[in-house]
Amino acid sequence: MSHPLFIYFLISLSLYSSCTAHRHTFTVKEVPYKKLCSTKKILTVNGRFPGQTLKVYKGDTIYVNVRNRASENITMHWHGVEQPRNPWSDGPEYITQCPIRPGSDFIYEVIFSTEETTVWWHAHSSWTRATVHGLIFVYPRPPKSLPFPKSDHEVPLIFGEWWKKDVREVVELFMRTGGDPNVSDALTINGHPGFLYPCSKSDTFELMVEKSKTYRIRMVNAALNLILFFAIAKHNLTVVAADGHYTKPINATYITISPGQTLDLLLHADQNPKSTYYMAARAYHSNPNINFNNSTTIGILRYTSSTSSSSKRYPNLPYYNDTSAAFRFFTSIKCLYSGQVPVKISRRIISTVSINNLMCPNNLCEGPNGSRLAASMNNISFVTPSHVDILKAYYYHIRGVYGTRFPEFPPLVFNFTADDQPLFLQTPRFATEVKILKFGESVEIVLQGTSLVGGGIDHPMHLHGFSFYEVGVGFGNYNVTEDPSNYNLKDPPYINTATVPRNGWVAIRFIADNPGVWFMHCHFDRHLTWGMKVVFIVMNGRGLNQQILPPPPNLPPCY
Repeated sequence: MSHPLFIYFLISLSLYSSCTAHRHTFTVKEVPYKKLCSTKKILTVNGRFPGQTLKVYKGDTIYVNVRNRASENITMHWHGVEQPRNPWSDGPEYITQCPIRPGSDFIYEVIFSTEETTVWWHAHSSWTRATVHGLIFVYPRPPKSLPFPKSDHEVPLIFGEWWKKDVREVVELFMRTGGDPNVSDALTINGHPGFLYPCSKSDTFELMVEKSKTYRIRMVNAALNLILFFAIAKHNLTVVAADGHYTKPINATYITISPGQTLDLLLHADQNPKSTYYMAARAYHSNPNINFNNSTTIGILRYTSSTSSSSKRYPNLPYYNDTSAAFRFFTSIKCLYSGQVPVKISRRIISTVSINNLMCPNNLCEGPNGSRLAASMNNISFVTPSHVDILKAYYYHIRGVYGTRFPEFPPLVFNFTADDQPLFLQTPRFATEVKILKFGESVEIVLQGTSLVGGGIDHPMHLHGFSFYEVGVGFGNYNVTEDPSNYNLKDPPYINTATVPRNGWVAIRFIADNPGVWFMHCHFDRHLTWGMKVVFIVMNGRGLNQQILPPPPNLPPCY
C-alpha cells in the first residue's frame, strides 16, 4: 500500500502541473536572423520565429505574461478566440488597450469557449505581427472525440512574408510618401523561404512522413498582405476545420487561404515513397495593376523509408489571378453542423470597403497622380485614438474619444463596381465612429467591395470577439431584394475572417451576445493602416453573465 504522504505528493504535483500548464511567458525581444543572404534584427517571442505553439483544451483559460523587452510598443491578439465578456485581453492597440511599452509587462487572460480546432496568436500594433505570431492547437475536452479520423501526427504550418529591410522602415516609408508599401522579398513556410530564393538552399522547410500514416496539418496564413494558393505534389488534402471550427470534409488538390485564416487539413502519406514531393505556396492576386510579391515558396515532403529520390514531383497551383479557383475553394467550405444560422435578423448593416486617395500638396505623394492612398468603410477612414483606448473610454464614460455615428448604409450610393468612377467619390471622411449593437441582436453585415482607385481588390475582413456565418458571397453590386434568396442558411462556413471578392460582396450573420468593444478590419495590413476598420460596441445585457467583466488591475497605462 502506498504511503499517504506519497499519494498527497502525487496529487499536489498533478495540481501544480495543471496550474503551470495554463500559464505562459512571452518575452518580446529583438534577435538577429539571417535570411536571403543578409542578417537583420527582428521582433520575436522568446527568441523564436515563428513563435511557439500553445496547446489547450476546449473551454480552458490561460494566462500569458507578455514582457516587452524590445525597443517599440507591443500588444498581443488571440485571433479566433472569442474571449466571452473579456475584451480587456483582446489586444488591438488603442482599441481595447493601450500598448505595452518597452520594459513593461501585461498578463493576458485568454478565455477559450466555442473554439475547437486551430486558432492563432499575433502582435496587434503597427506591423509587428510580421514576425510575432504562432499557432494555438485546441483539443476536444475528454471524453469528447474528434468528428474525423484521428491523425498519427500533427504538423504546424505557418505562411509568412519576409522583408530584407526592417519592417518598421517599410511602414515609415509608405506612410510618409503616401504610396503602396514595398512588397516583401520572400514568402516563407514555417519561417523558411525555400531553395528558389537566394542563399536559401539550406533554409527550406522539410516534412518527413511515414508511408500509410495520416498527418493533421494545422495551418495559418500569417502573411501581411497576400492571399495564398497552396498544394502538395500528388497528395490530396482533406479540409476538416476552418477558423477554429469543424467543417464538412472536403477533398482538395489545392487550397486558398487569406491572411488571418486557419485551416486543418488531413494529409494521407499514400504515394510512392521513392519520390520527393514539393509543396508550394504563392499569391492569389486579382488586380494586376497593384504591385505584389509574385514569387513562390517551396517546401519538401519526403518519406522516411526512402533511401534515394528517383524523381521529383512539383505541385500544380492555379494561376495567380484565377478568381474562379480561389472562390471555388472558399465557397466549398461548409459548417459541420446544420440548422444553427440566425434565420431572422433584427439589424442589417451594409458597408462599402474601399481604397481611397487624398489630394497631396503639389501632387508630391506617391499614390495615383501624386495623391496619398487611404482606405475606408462606408466612406469613413477610421482614425485610431492615440492617447486612450476605445474600450477604456466606453467603460469609464470618457467623452471625446469616439463618436457613435458609423452609418448602417453607404452614405454615397453609386454603381460600386463600375469601371469608371467620379473623382469626388474617392475622398473619404476621417473620423473615429463606432457602431453600437444591443445585446442579443441578430445582426447581418453586408460588405460591398468597390472599384474606387485602381479597380478594386479582395479584402479579407476579420471580426474580433465573434465567429460568424458567411451566408452569401457574390460578384457585382449587392441586391438587397434578390441576393438574400440565394443565401445558404443551412450549413454556411462558421468562421471569423471572410474574403470580400474584388468588386463583389460578402454577407455574414451572428448574434451579438458578447458584450464589449470589438474590432473589425481588413487583414491586409496596408489596408488596416490606411483606415479600413471599424469598431462595434455590444452593450451589456440584463443578466450578470451578459455584462463585460471588470478590468484587470495591471492594464497598461495610457498617456
